[in-house]
Amino acid sequence: MKRRNFVQYAGLGAGALLMPSLFMGNNIPEQALLEPGMDKITKKIMADVALNTAKSLGATYADARIGRYLNQYVFTREDKVQNVVNTESFGIGIRVIANGTWGFASTNNVSQDGIKKATEKAVAIAKANSKIQKDPVKLAPVMAYGEVSWKTPIKKDFKEVPVSEKVDLLLSSNAAAMENGANFANSALFMVNEQKYFASTDGSYIDQDIHRIWPTFGVTAVDRVAGKFKSRQALSAPMGMGYEYMDGLDSEKLEGPAGLILYRNSYDMIEDAAMAAKQAKEMLTAKSVDPGKYDLVLEPNHLGLTIHESVGHPLELDRVLGYEANYAGTSFATLDKWKSKDFQYGSDIVNLVADKTQPGSLGAVGYDDEGVKTKKWDLVRNGILTNYQAIRDQVHMIDQNESHGCCYAQSWNDVQFQRMPNVSLEPGKDKYSIHQMIKDVEKGIYIVGRGSYSIDQQRYNFQFGGTVCYEIKNGEIVGMLDDVAYQSNTQEFWNSCVKICDETDYRQFGSFFDGKGQPSQVSAVSHGSATSRFKNVNVINTGRTI
Repeated sequence: MKRRNFVQYAGLGAGALLMPSLFMGNNIPEQALLEPGMDKITKKIMADVALNTAKSLGATYADARIGRYLNQYVFTREDKVQNVVNTESFGIGIRVIANGTWGFASTNNVSQDGIKKATEKAVAIAKANSKIQKDPVKLAPVMAYGEVSWKTPIKKDFKEVPVSEKVDLLLSSNAAAMENGANFANSALFMVNEQKYFASTDGSYIDQDIHRIWPTFGVTAVDRVAGKFKSRQALSAPMGMGYEYMDGLDSEKLEGPAGLILYRNSYDMIEDAAMAAKQAKEMLTAKSVDPGKYDLVLEPNHLGLTIHESVGHPLELDRVLGYEANYAGTSFATLDKWKSKDFQYGSDIVNLVADKTQPGSLGAVGYDDEGVKTKKWDLVRNGILTNYQAIRDQVHMIDQNESHGCCYAQSWNDVQFQRMPNVSLEPGKDKYSIHQMIKDVEKGIYIVGRGSYSIDQQRYNFQFGGTVCYEIKNGEIVGMLDDVAYQSNTQEFWNSCVKICDETDYRQFGSFFDGKGQPSQVSAVSHGSATSRFKNVNVINTGRTI
């Protein structure tokens, strides 16, 4: 799964047919989602089989992850249900260090005999690998937490909500779009429950119950006479929440410019679909942008993708070191820039933080997949590059002795490795609204939602588009624009940030399927920000040819 698929999945028609093969697990009936999994006492017994076997074979460290992964996906188009997918995956992954080298094996035979055989294989792999490894693995110390638990603080479990209710919501959203001028509409709900148990020879036994949800849609309006069509995707954000995200129990809507309704903490899918259809129709006659320099006012649902690509990925330590180059390369943010302690990643109002504890975020967990308690830390403070993202066997490379707690595996049968935590732009400290920001712009463009994008192999030079774009003249929005994309490089772009709205405008964007590694794995991650203004950025017209 490529990273950019999380943008492309807005076009869901073909995706409905691909779901069973994209996500590991066996198809199960809906009611099986509610069946209890293995109890904690049995999990501990089984995990100890792995740990004790590893130690008896000479491993100096071992961890075991027993995972039960439950997924439900619902797809519709116009007035039809395209697909409903329920899957379950259950097994154990065992990671060891023997002769100073990693080894990993997994099995879905979660019996004492099956676990012993998998552990023997993991140790044998480590010992074989040690013959060619030059430097032994160095693990940062971690606290032994004993037996602890953590759960996403949900109010409504998606597994307890009938599929019929979810289908009704999606079809109602499609109908709202069609009633307001859309010619085509499709929609989907992605719901995930990870039940994970981690145990290690360091003395931790950690049970976690993690929930995520993503409602999304795509609507298209067609001008058959002109032979044109325009699409508008959902302004929803994937969240680390329960089904209450769809109920509006904690409804909070922000009135944005140009009649936009922006969502936080809950999501009104039907309302957004109706608004999307009207905007898609308006796009058909929107003015094509004149290329040039503009002040950009970037809404959080849009800015999150820019943060993801220009901050999140280039500050992954394995990319910085050149150990990881899959999915768009390594990083320009090399160690010499960090060691200088004065590399100006952005302007002095730019504060970018990594945070695995952020409530409601996709990346929120109590402990990572190495048993490290999660936390928040600075990546960029007052514009200066201050840190990276690193796990237990990496932090010594940047002269640190504590893991950042950002290790993750997409499943029990994948080895855990460094993954992006939630990476967010802190809101401004002074009270400042999006409406005030618009008034302060003489010549600019307000960009909402994600569009097509590209970025180079060093995560430096890039181009981003949006879902909906509006022209700003003399402090007022004067109309919709088409064919908008902006070009910059990471350092130039973040140094052009001149104003950030306050916390009342702070919202999260999310990636449900962020790809990395070879073999590839996906993870879920959020990026929070408030609406921000960037000065004098180069805008191109994507509809014109040279």
